[in-house]
Amino acid sequence: MRALLEDVRSGTLALHEVPPPELRPGGMLVRTLFSVISSGTERAKLETSEKSLLGKALARPDLVKQVIDVASREGLRSAYQKVQARLNTLSPLGYSCSGVVVAAGEGATGFQAGDRVACAGVGFANHSEVNFIPRNLAVHVPASVPLDQAALTTIGAIALQGFRQSGAAFGETVAVIGAGLVGVLTLALGHAAGCRMIAVDLDPQRAEQAVRFGAICGIPANDPALPERIRNISGFGVDAAILTAATRSSDPIELAAQIVRDRGRIVVVGDVSMDVSRSTAYLKELSIVLSRSYGPGRYDPSYEEDGIDYPIGYVRWTENRNMQAFLEFLASGEVDVSSLLERRYPIEEASQAYGELKSSGAYTALLEYPDHSPDRKPAAQPAPSMHPRSGRSGALRIGCIGAGNFARGVILPHLRATRDVLLQSVATGSGVSAESARRSFGMTRTQTPVELLEDPENDAVFILSRHDSHARYLVAALGQHKPAFVEKPLAVNFGQLEQVRAAYQQEISAGQSPFVMVGFNRRFAPLSVQLRKFFDSRKEPMVVHIRINAGYLPQAHWTQRQAEGGRIVGEFCHFVDWARFVVNVPIQKVQAVALPDGARYNQDNAVAVLSFEDGSVGNLLYLANGDPSIPKEFYEVFCEGSVARLDDFRSLELTRQGKTARTRGSRDKGHQKELQLAVEAIRSGGEAPIPFAELCEVTEATFAIREALATGQTVTLPLPHAS
Repeated sequence: MRALLEDVRSGTLALHEVPPPELRPGGMLVRTLFSVISSGTERAKLETSEKSLLGKALARPDLVKQVIDVASREGLRSAYQKVQARLNTLSPLGYSCSGVVVAAGEGATGFQAGDRVACAGVGFANHSEVNFIPRNLAVHVPASVPLDQAALTTIGAIALQGFRQSGAAFGETVAVIGAGLVGVLTLALGHAAGCRMIAVDLDPQRAEQAVRFGAICGIPANDPALPERIRNISGFGVDAAILTAATRSSDPIELAAQIVRDRGRIVVVGDVSMDVSRSTAYLKELSIVLSRSYGPGRYDPSYEEDGIDYPIGYVRWTENRNMQAFLEFLASGEVDVSSLLERRYPIEEASQAYGELKSSGAYTALLEYPDHSPDRKPAAQPAPSMHPRSGRSGALRIGCIGAGNFARGVILPHLRATRDVLLQSVATGSGVSAESARRSFGMTRTQTPVELLEDPENDAVFILSRHDSHARYLVAALGQHKPAFVEKPLAVNFGQLEQVRAAYQQEISAGQSPFVMVGFNRRFAPLSVQLRKFFDSRKEPMVVHIRINAGYLPQAHWTQRQAEGGRIVGEFCHFVDWARFVVNVPIQKVQAVALPDGARYNQDNAVAVLSFEDGSVGNLLYLANGDPSIPKEFYEVFCEGSVARLDDFRSLELTRQGKTARTRGSRDKGHQKELQLAVEAIRSGGEAPIPFAELCEVTEATFAIREALATGQTVTLPLPHAS
């Protein structure tokens, strides 16, 4: 399929042929017929991308701070690699489109193939021939509403939410400052709601044109008589002012403060400076509120991606219900958007559309797609070999599923640098990021995950996708008799782990030699190997103490989602594995407790105690409430009068009989060695660097920690039931 993508480094636009997105539970595949270019949001994004690196830094000081923080924690090289990985990407554009459902996934209730829908969401409703849309970001289009007009639904929902935030009632007077696309839609909606709407814009022509959309008048923002004209209309100023302009200047909010009445309301919708004069706001006792995009649910992954709706009795107008309401305005004829869609371009002319939108002064541009998308029909593939895995000659051809930040910043660069490895193909859930990775790392082709798994030219599969998909892809790879490397975790729940075990055992029963490796890299760090060797001859149990200053992550972060396993399953597993590696005997029991602050930290301040079969004890502290300037990881091991201290993989101290040997070096967490050993084992037909039974044991122990946190009980391995 074709998708319009932006080169983040240069800001250039081009159509790219990319794999179609994957149909996932809770959503649907939508064949796009129309998508709308936003003259504000998208154009501003492009203008930032077109700047030099210095210009980008000046435009986004928040991102510069993030880079500085990474450099202070992980070093300049790591920060540089992450910046380059981000710049060497192709980014999708668009967030408002309409089309027809091609297929509905499990849990996408209320939708079926053939439904006409309007779609929303950055990263979902892209300028692309086919999009995956979660169910809460799609609404049915009434039969009387043309799909070209329905393509404006997302932007209409933004305008509607801003108007709702104003609290404007029938008969009140409302000023809209900024008569662009969102502004004129706000005017039209306010007029339909029975309010007297006034348009204000720096462009006198835009202000005058706003009368067509329901404004009783349009006033240039630089008209010195503007406050007086407002008072002549209302007698005391407007009841509310809605700011839909986009500027770094504080002029719009200062103007709003001047023209609203005593105890009036100001709603900020556009990206404007919030620097308002305190004296003006204080004397009038103004209320200033911000409107968050389409409405409640926006930026909440549980709502947008997991499809968990808010009860209507508590949240009347969610973003989805705002979208429905806007379409009802179109269906009734109370709002007419046909005049906004005069500039139309076939998708092949999308770059031209963006360029002309800058200079034409048009409200928006409509991209039109063919009424059918060519089916992606991969060439027929021969059946997979049924012979046991053996040594391979020539370059090892690797197919990678997933191309997120960690894959692009760590795994793929190391694989590309590994001898006799060919990065053959890449697949992602969206299809779009696959093309970025292909270009950046010189891969032969992009594929869908199914194509990649079934392709006999891929000798091995590296699964680098979101956590909840690991087990599913691994089971499919085993079914194709392909060696698989899985970035941690192996699975996010006990049911997934059992599926992996069953698929692994089935391979053995079929005479195969299955290969599964999980990305527990820390045990392969040079200092970790040196530490374990220090205790090789021990005869007594040991105490392992691990302190992880993991740092705070908001609950909206994807790693916090229970569908992804949360941080305990998603990251804590690393440190369970490190303790298992050092003690080198099976884990027997688990106890765990967390600080009683789940509302803020989601049990991220947890202490787990691992009891091993030989009597050794592991004390693991995973903390989110510390100062991020303190190095993240610290390890201590005590045994037979000796002590080892490993500080953030930068230094190691080994003390015995009063003498301390110190090793210092660059921060090496074992990624390169881990991948090197995995590749060598796959090529030679050897065993995985970590035995499969041990991978499952560590995974179970992590589930046991989660269960112990939930129940307060000691949990014994192996787990007798699904957790």
